[in-house]
Amino acid sequence: MEENPTSWFMRVTVTILFLFLLAPVLLVFPISFSGDQVLAFPPSSWSLRWYEALLGNTVMMSAFLTSLGLAVVVTILSLIIAIPASYAIVRLKVTGSEFLFNLFTAPLLLPTIVLGLAILIIFASMGLLATFTGLVIGHLVITLPYALRVLSVSLGNLNLSCEEAASSLGAKPLAVFRKVTLPMMAPGIVAATALCFLVSFDEVVITLFLTGPRMTTLPVELFHHVESQADPLVASVSVLLILMTLAVVMIVDRTMGLTKAFMK
Repeated sequence: MEENPTSWFMRVTVTILFLFLLAPVLLVFPISFSGDQVLAFPPSSWSLRWYEALLGNTVMMSAFLTSLGLAVVVTILSLIIAIPASYAIVRLKVTGSEFLFNLFTAPLLLPTIVLGLAILIIFASMGLLATFTGLVIGHLVITLPYALRVLSVSLGNLNLSCEEAASSLGAKPLAVFRKVTLPMMAPGIVAATALCFLVSFDEVVITLFLTGPRMTTLPVELFHHVESQADPLVASVSVLLILMTLAVVMIVDRTMGLTKAFMK
């Protein structure tokens, strides 16, 4: 059967647009192996010098460990708060549940720079600037809405018959939640975990208001590095971040499947 010319044209157009959007990401890889002193494409020589420089850069490595630890703590706390909150809103339908949902997700509607300035003003009076606790609370403000939204959608799409069957057989509400509801929410929990981790690790705007000389994160350190220097070290860090993001996506895909995790 001969292919429709319109369909062929659409495929070519979509492919070109996809490659156009992906080109800046792909260009980072060859630049990271450049032997030049400054960012340039194509590189005049090839070398692993910037990866070696990254491993020897104590400031960058310290910022990476801070970002990693921060993302893990924020993700865990987001799930601890969002799972019971989503259950109360979707299943128990507590008084004012719609208001609570809108309140939790309100930070998504605000420009991050406005949100960052507001957090800065509050934290300055509380002595939380440039502290790990302050960074955790600041990141929770932006990760919690994502977790709550994903988990609420996941919980709302579950079949109630399994929970009702467990209740009719004498299982107490806590047992039903622990042994029936939570396992059924697993795809949503995996999706929320991946999303919260990546959002926290990559956050730069709000973090700029909260960090200082004593403590900084990798995105903020990269921002400061680009301001003062234009060398391929930034490209080498970017490649590692891209690979880390792909690793998280592949873990989600292998454990639950992307469609199942983000659509359930």
